[in-house]
Amino acid sequence: MPSEEFSIQQIAEQTGVPEATLRMWERRHGFPAPRRLPGGHRRYTPADVELVQRVARDRAAGITLSTAIARATDVEETTMSSVFASLRRDHPDLAPRRLSKPILLALTHAIEDEGLARAERPLIFAAFQAERFYRQAEPRWRQIARTAALAIAFADFPAVRAPSEGAIEIPLAADNPMRREWTLILWSPGHTACLSAWEPPGRGASTAAERIFEAIWSVEPAVVHEAATVCANVAAASLPELSAQLHARLEADPGPPADHQLRLATAITNRMLSYLS
Repeated sequence: MPSEEFSIQQIAEQTGVPEATLRMWERRHGFPAPRRLPGGHRRYTPADVELVQRVARDRAAGITLSTAIARATDVEETTMSSVFASLRRDHPDLAPRRLSKPILLALTHAIEDEGLARAERPLIFAAFQAERFYRQAEPRWRQIARTAALAIAFADFPAVRAPSEGAIEIPLAADNPMRREWTLILWSPGHTACLSAWEPPGRGASTAAERIFEAIWSVEPAVVHEAATVCANVAAASLPELSAQLHARLEADPGPPADHQLRLATAITNRMLSYLS
């Protein structure tokens, strides 16, 4: 057997997916698609191992099997760097709401405050569109970064930067769809929340308060895990040494139980209303 190929027993051992499950996936979904030896034995490549691991991670996060397989086998999907587009594609029930900038900012601060008040040292990702917006919020983000396990900010930064205080700064290319997005994601074992918004062109707002965004937000672990994974992949592309740390944390933390999510959404909403009042 060539050294770069594995038996079904070996791929099951490497991925943690039982042999019976792998056979069922192949029978019902055509995935994975191993090479067959003349005697009918299956042989898998390292790429197959990686795809099965991706599907297993998504299934653990609550994503349906068919969606997880589509995400793993679709090259466009695996390289997607838009949080908003990814969530809209895989979670069409998350209907976007049109929010003015003041309301969006209040919701953002409410999610930040509620997450950090729990002192669970979450992973935090945020997309700021432009560097100048991050610089305006940088004093607040120094405080946020001190209480987080890791804080990462995306914008049109000139270069990667990891200051001793504050978030790790990851630059986004001009054609990266995250350059258009206002995103915030918190991920920890007892607290998950995400917000992603984009500003449709041609609104013609004359003041910041008149700017209108289409926004979606959620506290569901499966939704937040997907959003965090998109950001982790974008960050790791610029700073590869972050990859193992980010993905290990995302794989290890299951997110809060279902009965916690309603209380969490209520707490965030109450904080937002306090900001607006």
